[in-house]
Amino acid sequence: MEGGCCTSSTSTPSSTSTATTEKRKHSRQQNQEKPYRGIRMRKWGKWVAEIREPNKRSRIWLGSYSTPIAAARAYDTAVFYLRGPSARLNFPDLIYQEDDLRDVSAASIRKKATEVGAKVDALQTAVHASPEDNSRVLLSEKPDLNKFPENSDEE
Repeated sequence: MEGGCCTSSTSTPSSTSTATTEKRKHSRQQNQEKPYRGIRMRKWGKWVAEIREPNKRSRIWLGSYSTPIAAARAYDTAVFYLRGPSARLNFPDLIYQEDDLRDVSAASIRKKATEVGAKVDALQTAVHASPEDNSRVLLSEKPDLNKFPENSDEE
């Protein structure tokens, strides 16, 4: 019987370390799939945000976005208006309460959150635009031919 006791005690640390390793792998995969609260990625790559209404089973749809940051900012806006300053936010430094949202209905929260998400999504997509898109913009601007180049090799 003592041998059975010792055998189980030596196998326990090994099984515990295996379970811990599996948890770490799972949490790393989960962080890659869901980097922020209140969002998830669709099969086709779009990021969506939604939040549960307090004391109800229903959810408020906050929109579909091309970047996870935009979806997370939409979620932050909604959770801030639902739960107040004590809410757990993805970006606590970026929350901006420009006006009191007196009507805290699902529709008004959805509207405010989608506005914020759309703005952030537009900014994020503009920042991550391909170099080909930027070259088209640069070519469309006419240079001032009367100016000398700033980085001239001649002195």
